[in-house]
Amino acid sequence: MSKLVAFAAIQGAYNIVSKAEGKYKKALETYGGSQKLEFPNTAYFLPIIYSLTGIKVTDLDSAKKPLEFARKLLPPHVKKDCHLPYLGPLLDAGMGALFAEEIAEAIRYVEDPGFYQPEVEDPDVENGKIWLGAADDAIMRKRGVEFVDGTAPGFAAIVGAANDSAQAKKLAEEYQLKSIYVFMAANQNGTTFAEQLIQEGVQIGWNTRLVPFGPDISAAVFALGFANRAGLSFGGIQPGDYKKMLAYQKNRIFAFVNALGEVNAEWAANAAGCVNWGFPTLADTDIPEILPTGVCTYEHVVANIPIDEMSQKSIEVRGLKVTISKIDIPLAYGPAFEGERVRKDDLYLEMGGGKTQCTELVKMAEMNDIEDGHVEVVGPDVSDSKKGDRLPLGIYVQVAGRKMQPDFEPILERQIHHLINYAQGIMHIGQRDISWVRVGQQAIEKGFTIKDIGKILHAKLHQDFGSILDKVAVTLYTKKEDVAKLTDRARKEYRVRDDRVEKMTDESVETYYSCTLCQSFAPSHVCMVSPERTGLCGAYNWMDCKASFEINPTGPNQPVEKGECLDPKLGQWKGVNDFVFKASRQAITHYNFYSLVNDPMTTCGCCECIAAVLPGCNGIMTVHRDYTGQTPCGMKFTTLAGVMGGGQSSPGFVGHSKYNITQRKFIVGDGGLHRLVWLPKSLKEEIRDRLVKRGEELGIPDLVDRIADETVGITEDEIMPFLKEKDHPALKMEPIVG
Repeated sequence: MSKLVAFAAIQGAYNIVSKAEGKYKKALETYGGSQKLEFPNTAYFLPIIYSLTGIKVTDLDSAKKPLEFARKLLPPHVKKDCHLPYLGPLLDAGMGALFAEEIAEAIRYVEDPGFYQPEVEDPDVENGKIWLGAADDAIMRKRGVEFVDGTAPGFAAIVGAANDSAQAKKLAEEYQLKSIYVFMAANQNGTTFAEQLIQEGVQIGWNTRLVPFGPDISAAVFALGFANRAGLSFGGIQPGDYKKMLAYQKNRIFAFVNALGEVNAEWAANAAGCVNWGFPTLADTDIPEILPTGVCTYEHVVANIPIDEMSQKSIEVRGLKVTISKIDIPLAYGPAFEGERVRKDDLYLEMGGGKTQCTELVKMAEMNDIEDGHVEVVGPDVSDSKKGDRLPLGIYVQVAGRKMQPDFEPILERQIHHLINYAQGIMHIGQRDISWVRVGQQAIEKGFTIKDIGKILHAKLHQDFGSILDKVAVTLYTKKEDVAKLTDRARKEYRVRDDRVEKMTDESVETYYSCTLCQSFAPSHVCMVSPERTGLCGAYNWMDCKASFEINPTGPNQPVEKGECLDPKLGQWKGVNDFVFKASRQAITHYNFYSLVNDPMTTCGCCECIAAVLPGCNGIMTVHRDYTGQTPCGMKFTTLAGVMGGGQSSPGFVGHSKYNITQRKFIVGDGGLHRLVWLPKSLKEEIRDRLVKRGEELGIPDLVDRIADETVGITEDEIMPFLKEKDHPALKMEPIVG
């Protein structure tokens, strides 16, 4: 191991710990030991410390122990020419530095509460408030799912700044094209990578996967904390089990560090800390290297990488596999551009959004009826428009294939949203007949036309669904009368589809579908999707899984024969149990579809909602992940997810989708929808129409108004008078727990 690496990293760690101790002492004198210490709206306390040591830092007093531990991790000072034959002292120094920095950053939240904006996805660039700090749990869970399903292959933690802003933009876009997140921290020569991107007019924030954590090297703890929170939330790793956590990071979180500019001692200490995670550091300067493999997959620290080669070399060293889709359009294209916004000042042309009609329809065609690759614009295109114009738009996609089925039409149709959004400078919102497309000025300057929408859909539908379709033709209507005609037809098609799915029951099919997509993060979790129990993430229903299997027969959605029904009330089948036992690696022997009291289905951190028993109200509550407040079960969503996520079956709790609440089999083994006594107001309003419809079916048309929310109370005692006043049916049912 390089003598200079050891000297610099250990010296840097001493500097970081000493600074944190000084900051801690000052804070203790100013605020007192009971001062709350946290990253707001996040679970897992200070996540690096908590996940690796099990120590819960909740206030300044409780921060003393891990800070003392950080000091003890520092190895003896070494001389500049001292040779260390192994990495141990270096790794300990790096870990001590990170513990200290995490405490220092938590203190910053107290000293300067407006410095970070953790609850937003896009920073307030106009007012100079660009630093986001620790990701709010709602954001973390939303983004964490992308690491689970492979939408995001990994992340690059960029510290420092490029030689100039044009270089910074080029490197950032290379990572965006590869769908890799960029987490930014530290400054170099009076600027930061994030500020360079802003200078180039690049949108930064979670929505574009260019995330500005903070201006100092200590903000690197937010990137590592994000990774550890993923391990706790999705991987089911217990706090304090540092061996499993660090192994999980090396094997499942594909991250690396790009150090741009002069690497000082404190940067070196952070690089040493990242090696513990299996995250290598690549620098564009001449720094001491650690090339042998060991803790990381390949090299640990690599120097002198020209910035033009940085992204490719980083991916190689980390052992990351990336697939890039090349589409024949004049714009950059990839998932990282999905969250990009086309704002008013940059808007050239828009279609739909209430200003005009915008409708999408996918229909199956006979093989001989369409020509593959035929893309036609019927009506005005960009060349016939001027800045600020609005056009109607009808997107009519015809697909044909030997394995194509009408059931697949809505699945393909739902792809239109993100496939169009992947084009840089194009924004798509909504679906069906309420879509909205905005085209930015820069996209027009690069040569984008409406016809390119058809090129995107043709190429990507072939790429993603080639196993079921052989031909794709796209017609784009931009005349009002043509769009109106397509809209009338589409609405009739939508009604037929909705009625068919709505009428399907669990009894009407002999095959359910598994979903093991989340096993990359939660190894024992096996989701089972039936017609009346959608996937708990909300992204997959039975039809989606059926199509997924047809598209990818060896993928995560496998057909499962139900077999003998062991319990019709709770929803348990022998064939399902056999599959779950095998797919969970013998961790789960059985579970019930329709109960949260008795052996419920496993849950992972991807769930949209979590339901919990409220024994004092003889009912249940449910909470969605966008709600950050307290709930009557005494836990917020984030705490609930930490308690029963990670692929566990937790009696009294279960994860589910929003849509599942109004499906007929929702917890029917425990009494069904009659048991629902509390849910957040925002969720109630979101599904109000479906709740009203289900209430009418159950003979309680005003059921939705008998359900309490946070405006009534957030404890069982607070909501009970409301339930009594409204004569909630749960109060007259048999006890939910024996």
